[in-house]
Amino acid sequence: MATGALMLDLVGTSLTAEEAITLQQPEVGGLILFSRNYTDPAQLEQLMQAIRSIRPDLIVAVDQEGGRVQRFRDGFTRLPAMAVLGRMYQRDPVEACVSAHELGWLMAAELRAFDIDISFAPVLDIDWQQSSIIGDRAFASTPETLAKLALAFMQGMHEAGMAATGKHFPGHGWVQADSHLELPVDERDEAHLEQSDIQPFKYLITHGLDAIMPAHVVYSQVDVEPAGFSSYWLKEKLRKQLGFSGVIFSDDLTMEGASIAGSYAQRCQKALDAGCDMVLVCNQPRQALEVLDYLSTRPMVNNPRIATMRGKSSDSLQNTQRLEQARGLAGRCVALIR
Repeated sequence: MATGALMLDLVGTSLTAEEAITLQQPEVGGLILFSRNYTDPAQLEQLMQAIRSIRPDLIVAVDQEGGRVQRFRDGFTRLPAMAVLGRMYQRDPVEACVSAHELGWLMAAELRAFDIDISFAPVLDIDWQQSSIIGDRAFASTPETLAKLALAFMQGMHEAGMAATGKHFPGHGWVQADSHLELPVDERDEAHLEQSDIQPFKYLITHGLDAIMPAHVVYSQVDVEPAGFSSYWLKEKLRKQLGFSGVIFSDDLTMEGASIAGSYAQRCQKALDAGCDMVLVCNQPRQALEVLDYLSTRPMVNNPRIATMRGKSSDSLQNTQRLEQARGLAGRCVALIR
């Protein structure tokens, strides 16, 4: 069965008639939710029922990393920024990894209770102490510690029935520029990247990482194209050299870091031709429809990878004792950051 390559979003807290028609287009394969789409658990349940009634196969996503990046808050557990786990690791590596596992499980279990398939997590960027857009979203400032914590977090997600997406390949933590607002350039050579930033991706790939999101960053000594539009980074490095067989999601094509590729149709074309399986177009409904129109001119491709991102059934939330303990852990971790 052919699978749509576009992930787009909604304007508000309920599904409009126009959006319902759009979601039924075969070129649409995914939907990402934001804070504007959420008020409380009852509203989210109604919204998800409306979405599933017309597209039960749709991959529904959200950014629920924790810390600064948590779209659903009221009615959900407040999750800490992952940097707290890196600090915990310095004191007690075992406790830190157990905590990472439980926080990954908790995040995923709460979302899966609403039939949301994925949160775009974990962040695999290294905190080089110079990127404000990454910062405390990163687990740690060394690839070894980061990889171990991210693996534990991913395994917790898997236990709750959620596939994991590592981002932002091959590493966004070095550049100071915010790719939402400009096109960052990382001038390090590939050998340096291989020894540092790529290591967490490589480690998680060998342990079953389901998906990867490349960065809107140019690695100027490797390729003139940003990683998300680069056949070298996606097909040669990621697929061939690292042996990654999972899903490649583009980062949001409305970000300024993607503007180098041209119009929205051109951005979509370049991302797909470079090796992305699905492209994200967020916060710009008109541009999303432009990409949808473009995709309607391309042959539909049978891409079985995308279906692997659908959430799996889990009885995680029925374990009320574990849930209470995990929520207590999250609360203690949030308090440590303040």
